[in-house]
Amino acid sequence: MAKETVLISGGAGYIGSHTAVELIAAGYDAVIIDNLSNSEAAAVEGVRRITGVDVPFERVDTCDEAALRRVFEKYDFGSVIHFAAYKAVGESVAEPLKYYRNNLASFMNVCALMKEFGRPNILFSSSATVYGEPDTLPVTEQTPRKPATSPYGNTKQMAEDILHDCCAAYEGLHGIALRYFNPIGAHPSALIGELPRGVPQNLVPYITQTAAGLRECLSIFGDDYDTPDGTCLRDYIDVVDLAKAHVAAVDRMTQRRMKEAYEIFNIGTGTPVSVLELVKGFERANGLTLNYKIVGRRAGDVKAVWADTQRANKELGWKAERPLEETLRSAWAWEKHVRGMN
Repeated sequence: MAKETVLISGGAGYIGSHTAVELIAAGYDAVIIDNLSNSEAAAVEGVRRITGVDVPFERVDTCDEAALRRVFEKYDFGSVIHFAAYKAVGESVAEPLKYYRNNLASFMNVCALMKEFGRPNILFSSSATVYGEPDTLPVTEQTPRKPATSPYGNTKQMAEDILHDCCAAYEGLHGIALRYFNPIGAHPSALIGELPRGVPQNLVPYITQTAAGLRECLSIFGDDYDTPDGTCLRDYIDVVDLAKAHVAAVDRMTQRRMKEAYEIFNIGTGTPVSVLELVKGFERANGLTLNYKIVGRRAGDVKAVWADTQRANKELGWKAERPLEETLRSAWAWEKHVRGMN
């Protein structure tokens, strides 16, 4: 039987590149497209080195319908995983139109071409940001979505709604939205990992850049929250575990095991970890001392959010497995690789 082919939009990005590796390991063929606006072609080379497969790569912007159409004409894939989107919360507040134009137009192009070409399966990269500040914890897939706190979060909610409505309207189209919690870490090979441009917006790259001497000091935003140590609680999931969840979701679609035309899954560990615990865990895992300080709260930060993962565990047959210490070691190994410190 021929291998199923999966198109990965934004496949040179952090989660996309790790997902390409895991798809190939699971027996799929992958085609990567990316406009490299917030990623590097080196990530595609990393995927090729890890897998030993000359993965096809096309430099394409999913907002460019004509260019995307050519990809559909050239490759015979039944499933697409859509990662391509801008993702910085702060920037989205400052430049909302940039986010609405890019994140929604690109996704609507994908949906329209999937319908036109009769390709059945769309896997959408969503986010726990759709839950806002939840009233009860942990959050399940039935937890109500709150009004988004940023245009970025709003594009995730709107794209979910677009996918839901397309799957309801167009016979044969199936969609799954994976709501990620906080992806961290890197591939054990240290050949791919998170590579933010400029000042990192996420905690772990800021930690590793501080450890590497690129940043003078790590700021922890607020220690007066109603949590055990006063810092925010998050659900940190290893990026390789997250990538494997995409494989499980693609399996579910290609093997026709979906119970509805559109499904949602929370992808996390189910275990809350505080910001301070994560910082101290990084120090322990790598035998380092970080320069950090407590500063005032940051606007838009929710106090606590973590996943109830029972639905994903049961329906997808998937579970987060990598220990946090191992994940934090992999993040540091990747940082050292990038900086030539090995």
